[in-house]
Amino acid sequence: MIYLHVPFCRSFCTYCDFYSEIACRDRDAQQFQAYADAVCAEAQRRRGEIDATRNLNTLYIGGGTPSVLPLSLLRQMAAQLMTGGFIEFTIEVNPEDIVEKGESYVRGLLEMGVNRVSMGVQSLDDGILRWMNRRHDADRARQAFRILREAGVENISVDLIFGLSQLSEAVFRQTLDEMVRWRPEHVSAYQLSIEDGSALGEMVRTGRYTEASQEQCAAQYRLLCDTLRAAGYVHYEISNWALPGREAVHNSAYWSRHPYVGLGPGAHSFDGTVRSWNAESLPPAQAATAAENRSYPRLRKREGPASEGSGRGPAQQDVFSGSSPLRGGKEVLSEKEAKEEKVFLGLRTARGVTEDLLPKEKAAGMLSDGRLARTAEGRLRIPEDRWFVSDDIIADLL
Repeated sequence: MIYLHVPFCRSFCTYCDFYSEIACRDRDAQQFQAYADAVCAEAQRRRGEIDATRNLNTLYIGGGTPSVLPLSLLRQMAAQLMTGGFIEFTIEVNPEDIVEKGESYVRGLLEMGVNRVSMGVQSLDDGILRWMNRRHDADRARQAFRILREAGVENISVDLIFGLSQLSEAVFRQTLDEMVRWRPEHVSAYQLSIEDGSALGEMVRTGRYTEASQEQCAAQYRLLCDTLRAAGYVHYEISNWALPGREAVHNSAYWSRHPYVGLGPGAHSFDGTVRSWNAESLPPAQAATAAENRSYPRLRKREGPASEGSGRGPAQQDVFSGSSPLRGGKEVLSEKEAKEEKVFLGLRTARGVTEDLLPKEKAAGMLSDGRLARTAEGRLRIPEDRWFVSDDIIADLL
């Protein structure tokens, strides 16, 4: 089970604070090749770790924006990682890249083994997409979905965002109604969060954006749940819906705490007891003091002129600095931490957790007041109509 982090984007979304770098077209070939070579070198060094997770043979290429990379480099990295076919091979794509590169690019993805595509649509309202600083508009999203289907992609996941103060019920309903007409196999929908390192975080601090109220977010989540349920989607995790049998294999394994290997500058790994990460997953102060060292070419940032449309103020230009230590870190979970993690992750899912993981008296009280329910298999879960406040319920349990 492998996660591969691609740290490149063409622009930064308003809400995003994930580690990524603006890919500059005049330096694409050099940046991308150096990155691909580094991934292959890291995969060779960590072959033992990768082989240890082969009992669940999945590959997820995320980002950043993996679809900015040319097919040749995606093939180079996939060839290094594949010792046989993956039962699920997912790649994240941006609608604009799919439209620009066309059906031949998508067929190339399928030929190298991709069998699931996750596309970041986020909204079908052009005004909201512009506010998010997305590269595509609604028509390009529609066109990209058609291209994926016509090229032969049979398993498509679409990402949406809700919880925006400017998102009216009518606009959100229109987006959802059109989305179910597309009939993707999977839908992931996430409530907008305000991250300190994002452009949106700065907008909130300076009074240029007012967060949606809890009542507005809850209403949008209810509409989302009701619409997708009526369309035949199974709500199998707080933020994820699938047509029956189309649940994400890779992501589901995270929630059951299956070991995985993360490659690339912003990736995490887990072996069942120890969590480890590469340096760019950390805030600078933590990265500077992290104990583990790995040799990995690094992307470093330098301040430059403001980047048009980036939404981040001064641009962070990307320079490959050649080979230098990639400092990471790790933590060993205690038995108590591991148990709490099982509870937290398990109660995010419709499958729930075994009763022995929960405090007996608290669980009994929550069963009686409806905050917990018993599944047909005898496990305990949070009912769908309480998922919006699941963090509060889990906090009370722990």
